Amino acid sequence: MRRCAECDVTIEGVWGRCPLCSSPVSAPPPDHGGDEEPPSPLASIPLVFSRRRVLRALFLVSIVLILASFTAQLLFGQDVDGLGVLRSVWLGVSAMWLVVLMAVRQRRNIAKSTAYLVVLVGLVCVYWDYLAGWPGWSLTYVVPILCASSIVGLLITVRVMRIEEGEHVVYSWLTVLLGLTPLGFLLLGWVTHPVPSAICGGLSLLALALLQMARGAAVRHELAKRLHV
Repeated sequence: MRRCAECDVTIEGVWGRCPLCSSPVSAPPPDHGGDEEPPSPLASIPLVFSRRRVLRALFLVSIVLILASFTAQLLFGQDVDGLGVLRSVWLGVSAMWLVVLMAVRQRRNIAKSTAYLVVLVGLVCVYWDYLAGWPGWSLTYVVPILCASSIVGLLITVRVMRIEEGEHVVYSWLTVLLGLTPLGFLLLGWVTHPVPSAICGGLSLLALALLQMARGAAVRHELAKRLHV
């Protein structure tokens, strides 16, 4: 009997590599007259999406956002106190890439990872804003841009990757939460300009509608099961 040091399990048969992790086993298989290694008992699960298509969509959306930020600065010619619009957009584009790449790499707990990302980066920027004398750019610009970029990242994930109905429900709730957060700051009067928060809220409504259009009937059925309706 052979043993895999990586999985800490013993393996029956004449395996040259562990059928779980593909690492070499502790002892080489004996010679069976040129017989081929037996097939793996584990099913091979292919990807249900194209990584190239995901990256192409992500790259194109990033270019559009960056060009839009340049256009906005050329039209208005105003810089945001303490941070700047362009740097805020770059932060949002980076967050969008992280959301989609997390979905591509791990393909589970994407909603939780996205929420952690927005909360962590948002808190860091709020603390930076506080140390700078609180000009308010963190809640006015950074948090709405982070939330909007994460929503776009979720849309790319749902559009390009094959997502189960249960994940659609979770993504829909997360989209609503990401849209309501900047609107909450706006209603509390914690922002200096209402436009970024309003845009993020409108984007969340659009994303929610697109999510429902993608697989609306199946998602509503899954939601009804979860709510026991």
